[in-house]
Amino acid sequence: MAVNEAERRAMTRALELATLGPRGVNPQVGAVILTPEGEIIAEGWHHGAGTPHAEVDALSKLASGAADGATAVVTLEPCNHTGRTGPCAVALIDAGVSRVVYALDDPGEVSGGGGERLRAAGVSVDSGEQADAAHAIIGDWLTAQRLGRPHVTVKWAQSLDGRAAASDGSSQWITGPQARADVHRRRAAADAIVVGTGTVLSDDPSLTARDGDVLYDRQPIPVVIGSRSTPDDAAIRRHPKAPLFFDTHDLSAVLADLHSRGVQSVFVEGGPTLASAFIKAGLADRVLAYVAPVLLGGGRLALTDIGVDTIDAARRLTIEEWLPLGADLLAVAHPVLTTEEGAA
Repeated sequence: MAVNEAERRAMTRALELATLGPRGVNPQVGAVILTPEGEIIAEGWHHGAGTPHAEVDALSKLASGAADGATAVVTLEPCNHTGRTGPCAVALIDAGVSRVVYALDDPGEVSGGGGERLRAAGVSVDSGEQADAAHAIIGDWLTAQRLGRPHVTVKWAQSLDGRAAASDGSSQWITGPQARADVHRRRAAADAIVVGTGTVLSDDPSLTARDGDVLYDRQPIPVVIGSRSTPDDAAIRRHPKAPLFFDTHDLSAVLADLHSRGVQSVFVEGGPTLASAFIKAGLADRVLAYVAPVLLGGGRLALTDIGVDTIDAARRLTIEEWLPLGADLLAVAHPVLTTEEGAA
């Protein structure tokens, strides 16, 4: 059964509702209940860990029997397991819902499979409606579920000839104010911001997310990787959130530790060495390259060794977006996935 116009409009509304929920261990999900005629009779969203899921939140606003024959439109496949709350797939079946439309499959080994459970109960199910828009909201959570680690964005700024700094090491500022403002907005959206000790010692960054001189309400956790000690008077120690320090070069171990703390998204901007290490290790899920129309020459490259010796070993990327930012240009890209990686 094809998705109809009323269901498409309901999905758009469900996506809006999803963003009302908090970012956290659980995904942001929205739900809308429609009559057989396509009229909205209830809305809901997930309000945080331990609270009813979006579908149950919506159903709770209806009288007994009011959902009989209704359609549930949800941004994520209804869950199929019992945690702090019961399976949403069962709640929809028990409520008499006859059709479910959802945007994204749940990749969880335990929580997934709600769609099949619904079909087995005779419920009509369609998936994939506005999947890209849903992925934009919970992409970090999906990565964490699939890979057991945070989603990693690696950012750098470079000259047109691929340099991160002039020959004397100076790098402030390669890009202009609009590009820098974009970086701060993206910092504020991340759970953690990661740099190496070299960046801390050479630049003394605050690692805050700011709108001009005003701090954003949401701040990433500052994370420093490396064996050198950070001075007691370093700016990072005055960050609104307590910094985390990792005396290791095992990036997978760092990500595993952050994942255990509920971190779902990591923003890496610690200079060429750290950026290259994440890419070489295959841990970069997205790259942000801010390119300024300047030429610097010299040997201070934006990336160093990323494990590519021949052109056949080049790390291929898919461009998601080219974004003009004043005189600068931002390339947003992600690695081209193999069949095996895409199924991971």
